[in-house]
Amino acid sequence: MRGRVFSWLCGVALCLSGSAQAATATLPAPLGPSPGGPVAAEVLDTTDISPTVEAVTGGTLDSRFKPFKSRGSHFITSTLWIRLPPPAFAAGSGTPVLWARSGTGQPVELFGRRGGAVVALAVTTVVPKFGGAQDTVFAPSPPLDAGAPVYARVTRTGPAATDLQFGTSTLEYMLGRAAAHARIIAQAFGALIAMALCAALVRFLLSDRLYPLYGMLFSLQALYLAYFSGEGFRWPILGFFGRPLGSYAWNVPIAVSGAAAALFVREFAHLRLFSQRVYRIFGYLAIAFLALAASNLLRPFGLAPLVANVGNVMFLGSAIFTLTVSFLAWRHGNRAAGWLLIAWALLCTFQIATTVWLLYGRADNAERLLYYGLAPSMVAAAVLIALGVSDRMRAQHAALTEAERRAQTDALTGLLNRATLIERLDSLCMRLQPRGMPVSVLFIDLDHFKQINDSYGHAAGDACLAAVVAPIQAELRQSDILGRYGGEEFVVVLTGADSAAATPVAERICKRVAEVRVEGFGTPIRLTCSIGVAGSDALGVWGQHLIAHADSAQYAAKRSGRNQVQLAASHAA
Repeated sequence: MRGRVFSWLCGVALCLSGSAQAATATLPAPLGPSPGGPVAAEVLDTTDISPTVEAVTGGTLDSRFKPFKSRGSHFITSTLWIRLPPPAFAAGSGTPVLWARSGTGQPVELFGRRGGAVVALAVTTVVPKFGGAQDTVFAPSPPLDAGAPVYARVTRTGPAATDLQFGTSTLEYMLGRAAAHARIIAQAFGALIAMALCAALVRFLLSDRLYPLYGMLFSLQALYLAYFSGEGFRWPILGFFGRPLGSYAWNVPIAVSGAAAALFVREFAHLRLFSQRVYRIFGYLAIAFLALAASNLLRPFGLAPLVANVGNVMFLGSAIFTLTVSFLAWRHGNRAAGWLLIAWALLCTFQIATTVWLLYGRADNAERLLYYGLAPSMVAAAVLIALGVSDRMRAQHAALTEAERRAQTDALTGLLNRATLIERLDSLCMRLQPRGMPVSVLFIDLDHFKQINDSYGHAAGDACLAAVVAPIQAELRQSDILGRYGGEEFVVVLTGADSAAATPVAERICKRVAEVRVEGFGTPIRLTCSIGVAGSDALGVWGQHLIAHADSAQYAAKRSGRNQVQLAASHAA
């Protein structure tokens, strides 16, 4: 039942995540290649001058410009003047725009000539990108003077991890791509948060620490995705808390999520049973990731590249280690590790690819990998692991059900044991007595059973007990109750049957038992039984008192010659 509750809540989570799409822009995704692309740029040599806007844009310093190398430009902290060639736009392709890619701490201004006068281009929109980057979009409308270059001033107001790039495109293309990317991030974020919220709700029903770890893991993954993509800084609540933090907004959550993942994996895959050493290693990994989160405090001291590279190596190594351990545990029969292997293989494929890319490249140049690979893989992993958790709960429920069944049944015959039989009888009487419906009890005792044990052995006696179960059950309805009361004694509870209806049932059972032949122990063993019948309608008693009256009637049947039925009411009379 608990596993089904979690599965249902996970289904609700997926439905809730779909509503995230309605909160994003509804512009269509861009089709076809970009109507433009990066353009070559030149940078002003300001070694011995302090240029003014008028001097640069007036063209008097054009001879001091030299080719600009984009790679590594995010390390430059001084103000840069960039000259771009006269923009060329394809006719009829859409509203022409210029875009400048920079870090969030590197505002960009563009200047051009219109009618011979220098004008500052207005910012049309700012598109967030992965890794703390952004594309500032300028629309040169009305058109600039033909053949006139465009100048960019880049200042530094905060940290930046993105190299400067400039290019041309169309407004329709830029907005369409931004809307498509926003939808992907919003839906992935909504799905991850909804799944984490469901795990938190289940925690109120179950004390298993797996659920808070699940919720922590994927809520942190959601925060990382939102902030690392840049979208989170534009959302009302996340933006309010995230803007002052800058890159810490995604570096700290992803590091802490690594610790949560290590703890979750070792609990989910039962690694304590698989290997105590591996279980402890995952604990050490959790501590290492927490230390990585704390090491982000060293970024202001010029150690940001080192911290980032160490973190990427840790994620790469832990991903490979988790996959290896999951595979080995699965090969040893660990079903939960199999689920983890599938989910982690999907997630780690893109995580490893992302890590390798970030080690040798920049996040803003890996849009397809991050938008269409990493984000969906996080959601798919969350769903698969939720299914794995549900499967684990199903297995635990099945084991608990089997344990309960064993505790309630007799091992030899598979019937209810004495305690459970009495419990079911009392519960039935509590339901039927207020409604005025009768209950009858048959007390069945095998005749000469001690003689069978003494003559043929206890194995033969056990075979006889098992052999009479089917003949008794053949005369019962699905609503009736049959249990082994003790030794060679059986009790039948007939629901809604009075004494008159119960007596023929007992007689048919007596006849069927008399037809049983137990072979395999020498001479075939013939069985008979004596049955006492007690009905609540005739006696006015309920529950265990019915068993006592039926037992007394059974003794009367034995005294009368055995292999017969005796009604308690007539015996009492």
